[in-house]
Amino acid sequence: MTTTTALATRLDLRAVLRLDAVASGALGLAAAAGAGVLDTLLGLPAGLLLGVGVFLVVYAAGLVALAGRTVIPRPATWVVVLGNSAWVLASLGLVVGAWDRLTMLGVVIVLAQAAAVAVFADLQYARR
Repeated sequence: MTTTTALATRLDLRAVLRLDAVASGALGLAAAAGAGVLDTLLGLPAGLLLGVGVFLVVYAAGLVALAGRTVIPRPATWVVVLGNSAWVLASLGLVVGAWDRLTMLGVVIVLAQAAAVAVFADLQYARR
């Protein structure tokens, strides 16, 4: 068993939601605060980065609230899993649709965060 697999088996749904919140919140703060610089580095419009950043901060707060509930409702978990899955598909669509505008760093960042979100969706699905 790999270290990653061993760690993943010890995480319950609450922990996975909290980790997703930390990652989403950090990415959101970075995107919102750095939109004016990141636009050139990534090849993404500053307005998109700001909007995504604000959304991710709000999303992270929602995940923290959900993880803090005494009982995590199964439908809410499904919303998170499906939302994360949609995020992955939208990220892939962004790379395909904006391939000519994205920088190589932009492609790497969008694909890397999509991969991380896919892992969160898988972990959340497995623990629903």
